[in-house]
Amino acid sequence: MAEVIPHSHFTDFDINLFKAGKHYRLYEKFGSHIMTVNGVKGVYFAVWAPSAKAVSVIGDFNFWVEGTHQLNVRWDSSGIWEGFIPGAKKGEAYKYKIQSNHGNVKTEKADPYARRSEHPPKTASIIWEESYKWKDSKWMKKREKNNALDAPYSVYEVHLGSWKKKQVEGAEDRFMTYEEMADELVSYVKDMNFTHVELMPVMEFPYDPSWGYQLTGYYAPTSRFGLPEEFKLLVDKLHQNDIGIILDWVPSHFPEDAHGLGFFDGSALYEHPDKKRGYHPDWKSLIFNYGRNEVKSFLISNAIYWLDQFHADGLRVDAVASMLFLDYSRDDGQWEPNMYGGRENLEAISFLREMNEAVYSNFPDVQTIAEESTAFPMVSRPTSLGGLGFGMKWMMGWMHDTLEYFGKESVYRRFHQNDLTFSMTYAFTENFMLPLSHDEVVYGKRSILGRMPGDEWKRFANLRLLYSYMFTHPGGNLLFQGCEFGQSSEWNFKTGLDWYLLQYEPHKGIKELIKDLNALYKNEPALYENQFTSEGFEWIDHNDAQNSVFTYIRKGKHEKDDLVIACNMTPVPQENYKLGISRKGKLKEIFNSDAKNYYGSANYKNKMKTAKTDPWHFRDYSIDIDIPPLGMVVFKYSESTKRKSKSTTAVKTKSKTATKQKTKPKAEK
Repeated sequence: MAEVIPHSHFTDFDINLFKAGKHYRLYEKFGSHIMTVNGVKGVYFAVWAPSAKAVSVIGDFNFWVEGTHQLNVRWDSSGIWEGFIPGAKKGEAYKYKIQSNHGNVKTEKADPYARRSEHPPKTASIIWEESYKWKDSKWMKKREKNNALDAPYSVYEVHLGSWKKKQVEGAEDRFMTYEEMADELVSYVKDMNFTHVELMPVMEFPYDPSWGYQLTGYYAPTSRFGLPEEFKLLVDKLHQNDIGIILDWVPSHFPEDAHGLGFFDGSALYEHPDKKRGYHPDWKSLIFNYGRNEVKSFLISNAIYWLDQFHADGLRVDAVASMLFLDYSRDDGQWEPNMYGGRENLEAISFLREMNEAVYSNFPDVQTIAEESTAFPMVSRPTSLGGLGFGMKWMMGWMHDTLEYFGKESVYRRFHQNDLTFSMTYAFTENFMLPLSHDEVVYGKRSILGRMPGDEWKRFANLRLLYSYMFTHPGGNLLFQGCEFGQSSEWNFKTGLDWYLLQYEPHKGIKELIKDLNALYKNEPALYENQFTSEGFEWIDHNDAQNSVFTYIRKGKHEKDDLVIACNMTPVPQENYKLGISRKGKLKEIFNSDAKNYYGSANYKNKMKTAKTDPWHFRDYSIDIDIPPLGMVVFKYSESTKRKSKSTTAVKTKSKTATKQKTKPKAEK
């Protein structure tokens, strides 16, 4: 047997924290670490396998022979096997060969804490360390402001494998690399004025059709697009261009692949041993055992890892609903109630609270976002108040109701006015993000454009109206790649987006619309300062079902920033539409979804409007406006009038002062 030198990264305190489920930086201890021991260069390995009889490291450095380098088990009943292997080097592949105490079962596993993995379909871990020098200090210093709940939050959701393919002459189109995306993706997102990018899972996964949601390498950026330090470059470039990055994170389940976490040491180690709680029938995957302290430490350390080592600005937590309920996707008899007889998964709820507390205590300038589709209360409320502690929650109800409404022919919309107004009855119960995500453009649902009714003009006008309404509705917002230029077909993870569509005016117009809506959102405080509170929204009129018109006010922290918004949900233009407003002044149109550069008609642009003392909509003043067909207009009180009046007053004051100064000496004589 080749020499394995006894060595440890663990202190007694580390072990106690690990056993208690309170060690949140396990990546500094477990896995493979290049180092020098007693003047000899090599690699330290540590793995958790409490049911193992023997654990060997097999790899390039020992020709993959079992038993050549056998690790030592710790004496403290932690179940940790560790040791230093002289001569092992960066870039060499390895796995753990584990012989179990349970019937001498043998497993061959990738390292759960590996920082780099082989390119699928290969499955080994790779000894690795990055020496990347970050250049995003300006962003990191101000990101607390950029990530705050009263800051604009417009997210572009990206699947790195299909955003754009690189064409290779004489060969099949290939993935773009992290480095290539650091140029093309970053410049595109910046030009489109999005504030954040959300990446579908970048952690290593074996099966492309899973889109990354079946993970085997929780600590390794997928090798499909390059090296870990090249992924850091992509993050760095986003930050240097004032763009935040959110990572999709999957603590809900993991696949049964032989090299993954399942049945790791011949026992149910990471997964719950009871199939009723440890197996997901929809996704044919395993569910983490949230009641096991060591598993909690593994997952929370992983959340911290991406924020710490890769400067992520947030985590969008996948499939939270499946974690919260024991009966999720299960029939009667397939689940067992909790200790109180309820359906809530108390251990998962406790884990989510601990995860959020750990994240925000270590990184108060980031956001965690829950993909959660039920009425579970207080998802985005602090744990101190009994909430789950997330920063935001996806507004799945808004997404469903809105797409249902816009999918109807306009002649029927007057019977479904409540489909759109209903969201405002619960809009401020959580910090909601409005998502039009990848889930809405697959599996026969059609593209967002494909859901719009009518002829070509109506479909594009409807899409412009949908997006305009979305960006002026309270909350943050998220658009999946391709939606921003009206992708015609459903999303296909195997191919790139249909970028050729941008040669056509309707699609080019949608792209310009999103670019300007993002700019409007970022530049108008009324759209973001109070986006999660009822103080930021007020209906003018939501009862005009006959005309299918909605009118409302978005409010910032200062009255001068208020916006007046009108949406016409039919192709019949509303000319001289009387709109009640609360105060005097002149209102200027600052956005019109029917503009010519959006492929609109440009026939219904409003000139400056002066408020009349003519009460309407239970308000003291009113204006008459034109609302374009299937269009939205946004007005803002003009400051130029106020500045002019102040200027005039100043001139008069100056004139009077001059007169007094002129006559005063005569009086003294």
